[in-house]
Amino acid sequence: MIHMIFQNADTKLLAFLGLMVAFLGTCFSMHQFSGLLPRDLGRDYAHDGKLSAGKPRGAGFLFIIVFLISAVLFCDLSTELVVYLILVAAAMLTGFLDDCAKAPWGEYKKGLLDLVIAIMVAITYLRFNTNTIYIETLGYFVTIPVLVFGILIVILVWTSINVTNCSDGVDGLSGTLSIITLTTIYVIGNIVGEDGTHTYVILVFCVCILGYLWYNATPSMLMMGDAGSRAMGLFISVAILKTQRPLLYIPVALVLILDGGLGLLKVSLLRFLKIRILTNVRTPLHDHVRKIWNWSNTHTVFRFAIIQIVLSIAVIYMIL
Repeated sequence: MIHMIFQNADTKLLAFLGLMVAFLGTCFSMHQFSGLLPRDLGRDYAHDGKLSAGKPRGAGFLFIIVFLISAVLFCDLSTELVVYLILVAAAMLTGFLDDCAKAPWGEYKKGLLDLVIAIMVAITYLRFNTNTIYIETLGYFVTIPVLVFGILIVILVWTSINVTNCSDGVDGLSGTLSIITLTTIYVIGNIVGEDGTHTYVILVFCVCILGYLWYNATPSMLMMGDAGSRAMGLFISVAILKTQRPLLYIPVALVLILDGGLGLLKVSLLRFLKIRILTNVRTPLHDHVRKIWNWSNTHTVFRFAIIQIVLSIAVIYMIL
């Protein structure tokens, strides 16, 4: 690993180099290898989904691979971090296999795979961390029974994977919102004194997403697919867990939750309990604002991002 080879090098200079390598490596991989990715067939159920037909899909495979290589080269790896990187790779691969499949995988199959990954995250986290969390509104730490905390972690991870995945339907939206959320978590981690390696790896992940967004900004040249969105959702959940403030996931990822989560809630209630809600709201919300409110793709990305930035600023001010 480079950080071990250059032990006498300035740490900040090496960190800077790592971020540049991650960003430029992502841009290079997108430029050179996007032609090898599967092509999108256009989605009948999505607003303007046919406009994506023919574009390379599954670009998440490329930027996640660059992220993993960069993390190994430039981060001070611990056993815990290595396990998380493996699980991010697993989430990416399950998504990429779905992207490549001639017929999309069923919801139950993907949900089960997400559940297995979420359970592995919970086991790993509880192996290396305490079952204590800090609740900002109360102002003190609370210890949760291990089994209960494990179940809550599984719910958090599974939810994060799926709401992030469902928000990926507008050029640049899911990546932009994920960067805002992760940057907020990075700031929180520094405020609460989180380990520097875990905060630095967040920055590495962010610059890899930025390299992807260079090609995904409206009008996009390629799409991340499930390979990217599922891995991003997993990484977000792990990042917020490491701050010992998992409840902050709600405000720092609220736009992702509402955009992708309302559709999941709406379908689940109808399918399993025969309860109809939000009958006049098209989900995901990014389809509603484009079709019903006539927002352009650019308006959707910027306005959703602005809302999340305001929320993130408020959260950061609250914990200072």
